Amino acid sequence: MTTLAVNFLATIGRFFLASLETLGRISIFTATSVLHCLQPPWFPRLIGRQMLSIGYYSLPVVGLTALFTGMVLALQIYSGSSRFNAEGAVATIVVIGITRELGPVLAGLMVAGRVGAAMAAELGTMQVTEQIDALSTLSTNPFKYLMAPRLIAGATMLPLLVLVADIIGVFGGYLVGIHKLGFNPATYLNNTVEFLEALDVISGLVKASVFGFLIALMGCYHGYHSRGGAQGVGAATTNAVVSASILILASDYLITEIFFAK
Repeated sequence: MTTLAVNFLATIGRFFLASLETLGRISIFTATSVLHCLQPPWFPRLIGRQMLSIGYYSLPVVGLTALFTGMVLALQIYSGSSRFNAEGAVATIVVIGITRELGPVLAGLMVAGRVGAAMAAELGTMQVTEQIDALSTLSTNPFKYLMAPRLIAGATMLPLLVLVADIIGVFGGYLVGIHKLGFNPATYLNNTVEFLEALDVISGLVKASVFGFLIALMGCYHGYHSRGGAQGVGAATTNAVVSASILILASDYLITEIFFAK
């Protein structure tokens, strides 16, 4: 009985120490990466290439996600509000829900699945094939050359993606409201504009910037620390997407608490 208790406590201790070690490693990696993002020299061509990859090439999947989210949201809100004779609130709830929450969160999750995985796979392949070691041998700082462009691009491009997603999502709700639910176009647009505040949009864009940074950070971190050949690269890719998704949902609550807590 004593042996079982000791083994159980030892397992908990190992898990706790491993968690602290991982947290410390991530903290050091984050601080080093941010420091290189803020200090020159910068590589505009590499930053532009990452912006193109994160922003332009992610636009189709983010746009489609936002469109159908806005359409489904309008249908569901109408179905629920009709029980209380509050159908007129559809436009207001759609625009607030899209700009505050659904636009940033869904765009972040889509980009995490697409871009975070790609970053982890690319850097992981470079790590296991010793290309990153070769950069260090050639006096090129991997954090300055590989991490900083991705972090800068992630933090700057995701707000632009979310802004486009907000417009497309609200337009999707408008299409359903006008052609499916029978709302008057002028009334729907008036309700949309009248109850939308600048803080709703700003909070969503702040969330998007944080999400973009977290996605790039997790992709770079897991790719940089991948080991064990092809299997290690696959594990790094999976861990990057999962950890980025969890951090997006956790930070979403924290930012919402900061902006809207009474």
